[in-house]
Amino acid sequence: MLPDLVESTREIAGLSITPELFDKFQRLIHEEAGIWLNDSKTALLCGRLSRRLRALQMATLDEYYEFVTDPRQEAERVAMIDAITTNETRFFRDPRHFEFLESRAIPRWRNEAQQGIRQKMIRLWSAGCSSGEEPYSLAMLLARHLPAQQGWNTSILATDISTRMLAHARAAIYSIAKSPDIPEPLLKDYMLKGTGSQDGQMKVMPEIQAMIDFQKLNLMHGPFPPESHFDAIFCRNVLIYFDAPSKQRVVERVTRCLARNGILFVGQAENLASVKSSFRSLLPAVYAREGEHVGF
Repeated sequence: MLPDLVESTREIAGLSITPELFDKFQRLIHEEAGIWLNDSKTALLCGRLSRRLRALQMATLDEYYEFVTDPRQEAERVAMIDAITTNETRFFRDPRHFEFLESRAIPRWRNEAQQGIRQKMIRLWSAGCSSGEEPYSLAMLLARHLPAQQGWNTSILATDISTRMLAHARAAIYSIAKSPDIPEPLLKDYMLKGTGSQDGQMKVMPEIQAMIDFQKLNLMHGPFPPESHFDAIFCRNVLIYFDAPSKQRVVERVTRCLARNGILFVGQAENLASVKSSFRSLLPAVYAREGEHVGF
């Protein structure tokens, strides 16, 4: 047995890991966040956790596993998930979704308000908001097309599992290198260019920041927002991290929060084909419930 065990031990990022230890972390991360690391993610696990070991001055993953599974170490389990999660995002990512919102959803909402079918109130949810580029993009569009000066009350709930990313999002400061992703009129009206010590950075205008409520939320465990609350939910590039049963649960819980005739946006690499749901596709990665008239 010993030779087989030695042969199966891998050395990655200066850390030794056995299949048995990888399985333990795999189960722990799934229980904590619903994220499923398949067997090809050994290098990712070691690379990401090496940061935590350095911070805690620990030498081995075995030692770290014993530490992080201590019931008293809830904060470290949060830090572990922060280290594991990938947070790639940008302003106005997947432009077709924002074009859909601007050319079809927002005109419909304006028309319904003019007809007295709805109040001048719009609620959006950015689920898996990462460092904030998505909800700020949404807020800029709402501010442009449904302004408070015309009586509109618009707000966005932005949630993420990563406390580190939420802190970045709340700060609302980004590299000026990201500015080409923002349409010029919105960039001009809603972003402040840094000067002096802030040169090379830009900051979201306070009026846009005020539209967004950033909160920590684990999509596996909640607590979830009120049901039938949101006119549109952006849950993009999140479902790819879940195994099939977890994905089913997350979709069910998230979509309960959609208002009547609400719209669900998922990532371009995602779809609901593998999920039991009552949704129909409006265009790739954009969905509405079967039987509901969304006006498109």
